[in-house]
Amino acid sequence: MELSSSFIHLPTCNNCSSSSSFSPFPIQTHGKSTNHTRRNLRIYAVAVDPQQELPKNSPQRLLKELAERKRATSPKKKVPPKRFILRPPLDDKRLAQRFLNSPQLSLKSFPLLSSCLPSSRLNNADKTWMEEYLLEAKQALGYPLEPSEERFGDDNPAKQFDILLYLAFQHPACERTKARHVRSGHSRLMFLGQYVLELAFAEYFLQRYPRESPAPMRERVFALIGKRNLPEWLKAASLQNLVFPYDDMDKLKRKDREPPVKSVFWALFGAIYLCFGMPEVYRVLFEVFGMDPEAENCQPKLRRQLEDVDYVSVEFEGKKLSWLDPPEDALFAHPRLFRACVPPGMHRFRGNIWDYESRPQVMQILGYPLAMTDRIPEITEARNIELGLGLQLCFLHPSKHKFDHPRFCYERLEYVGQKIQDLVMAEKLLMKHLDAPGLWLQERHRRILMNKFCGRYLRDKRLHNRIIYSEQVQDAYEHNRRLRNPATSAVQQALHGLSYTVYGKPDGREWGLRQPPESRPRIDCEASEHKGIVKLGLGEAWNNLLEAPSLRLLGC
Repeated sequence: MELSSSFIHLPTCNNCSSSSSFSPFPIQTHGKSTNHTRRNLRIYAVAVDPQQELPKNSPQRLLKELAERKRATSPKKKVPPKRFILRPPLDDKRLAQRFLNSPQLSLKSFPLLSSCLPSSRLNNADKTWMEEYLLEAKQALGYPLEPSEERFGDDNPAKQFDILLYLAFQHPACERTKARHVRSGHSRLMFLGQYVLELAFAEYFLQRYPRESPAPMRERVFALIGKRNLPEWLKAASLQNLVFPYDDMDKLKRKDREPPVKSVFWALFGAIYLCFGMPEVYRVLFEVFGMDPEAENCQPKLRRQLEDVDYVSVEFEGKKLSWLDPPEDALFAHPRLFRACVPPGMHRFRGNIWDYESRPQVMQILGYPLAMTDRIPEITEARNIELGLGLQLCFLHPSKHKFDHPRFCYERLEYVGQKIQDLVMAEKLLMKHLDAPGLWLQERHRRILMNKFCGRYLRDKRLHNRIIYSEQVQDAYEHNRRLRNPATSAVQQALHGLSYTVYGKPDGREWGLRQPPESRPRIDCEASEHKGIVKLGLGEAWNNLLEAPSLRLLGC
């Protein structure tokens, strides 16, 4: 609508076109005219056709364009997905019935294995996938084709291998993950499997390379199981068709290929560890996937190495261990991992000032030595000697002797302690939170074991005063908490590694470790709040972590 006021005299309205309409408004003027004649001045309102364009500087046009632009750019209110819409909670009866019918509560003797089973029973679609693809997966991995439920009894954790193997291949990009029990079961297996792999390679490389520092070993691990190289191992075992049944893996982009492969790879080793133990993890890694630690692309970067003039144990001298060593010289023998982390030259520190002043107090705070009943008394005596040497090494800061004796510090014990700490905490979270998905457990795990928290609990026990620094570093650390905190975190992780190497394999000396972790003797927890939690296969490392204030204070 445009208003036009014209003070010219229009005689009649008969000459107006049909496109505009005029409505006359008579206006009287009270001023005096020069010719003393009175004219009727009229204003006509002109209605312009809305189809005609407005002038460029017209305010109406600017307002109209602004309204259209605002309507086009303003975000629409998104409707929340169905899975985020709150549903009324189940009543107590239905909730109890759902938990009682869950397979996660069916295996009381294997709590860790039971916590990784699906939250509900498998349906017909799950069984159809198992009938179509499971035989191919078992044949590629080197397992018998008979159903595991028929081959094993109720007292064997391997009876659940078919179910866990099915869950391991249901990565987030496949169709079956729309079901909640499949999606959650796969993510929980993946959460456990990543720490199983890291511990397996940490133990193996510590014994294969007894003179190396942890930095080159971490590079070797990344070169073997980094996400860029995982598709290569999966293709070597002919498992790529189970992960990508409708696509050619080589033609996929990296962002579409690597995440599903990594997810399946980690979950697969989580299932193998739960059913068959760590020895089977090594067999699948080196036989089925054909990993070669001596491959050219697995070698660490060249760096300036400190000259190592100290001796190593006899079994490490002049040869590199293989996972296929005979049983009497086996990789899994109990004392070997300790001797790979604690150099023989540590015996020269027996009887020094720290041994007399600090070691008794440290052992009293940590509750060492533990009461062990061995068939041979000399084994108990040797274990206590190893414990004393290892404790002093745990508190030996690299600034003291590392530049002259590279292995006379806590770095190697810290490396294995960090891995055993991750695995033990992952198992504890899985057993406590039965209905939690793997991503939530991963975030919880990361927040509990952050480095800035780990050392705090060592300081609460007043053990940070026992760390042995060089004089120069002692002066710098004395009034600088930020410099001191990484050292306290490292000492706490080294203590976990020592407990694992000394007490963590109680059946290593006499029984061997060819048994699955779930079938080994139970280690009772002394802490009252952890009664009923059974950890099998990690021994004192589990007890040591349960008793550690870091877990108790956090309430995890």
